[in-house]
Amino acid sequence: MAPHGEDRSIDTEKSDVSESEIRRPISTVVFVIAMQAEALPLVNKFGLSETTDSPLGKGLPWVLYHGLHKDLRINVVCPGRDAALGIDSVGTVPASLITFASIQALQPDIIINAGTCGGFKVKGANIGDVFLASDVVFHDRRIPIPMFDLYGVGLRQAFSTPNLLKELNLKIGRLSTGDSLDMSTQDETLIIANDATLKDMEGAAVAYVADLLKVPVVFLKAVTDLIDGDKPTAEEFLQNLTVVTSALEETATKVINFINGKNLSDL
Repeated sequence: MAPHGEDRSIDTEKSDVSESEIRRPISTVVFVIAMQAEALPLVNKFGLSETTDSPLGKGLPWVLYHGLHKDLRINVVCPGRDAALGIDSVGTVPASLITFASIQALQPDIIINAGTCGGFKVKGANIGDVFLASDVVFHDRRIPIPMFDLYGVGLRQAFSTPNLLKELNLKIGRLSTGDSLDMSTQDETLIIANDATLKDMEGAAVAYVADLLKVPVVFLKAVTDLIDGDKPTAEEFLQNLTVVTSALEETATKVINFINGKNLSDL
């Protein structure tokens, strides 16, 4: 576990992207989104079409929507439904797989991991807030061996977008990822020690793959539930999901309109 306030991150900011890539106009954007309910408002907003012959792989549940908006090719990728249970395939493993497949098949200039999350009101989060994550960590990979502990936390920086942050006046905070909707006492200890504002089930996994393949990634996370609030997490999440995904779509649309016609160094 990285000590509170100590920067032991793995650098995935602009220095990892070549000069030619930074100066080249952005043309292809991939949204990695866990749930169909989170994705469909954005799909409908941009009039995207579902791909029937997906380049992501045959016989897989992964869903790809694509289309054009101004000068951008927009792709929205979801892990799809679990074959046995018929529910969204949430969590780090599906997120890692579709991120890898999307980068290989679609060669995006930038990835946007968009979705809902829990937030800490003590850190300034409110229901419906949309955050731009500054960096991401894991809170459920506990490996109490020197250096493996840092690997477990997996602190990675989001791609630096100071102009986007200023233009949209977004809140910013650290995102912590784990494979459970609830929060155990051990999870809570790590989340607090790592100074996280937000909690989700995919972000750090997406960051790991994006870092591995050297693709810039940013994180748009909309707060559905307050982790340190009075309501049960699952109840509050379901109660606010529709309204909050609408707020997420509005912010994602503003992000796309800001990105259009720019290169990475302009962000």
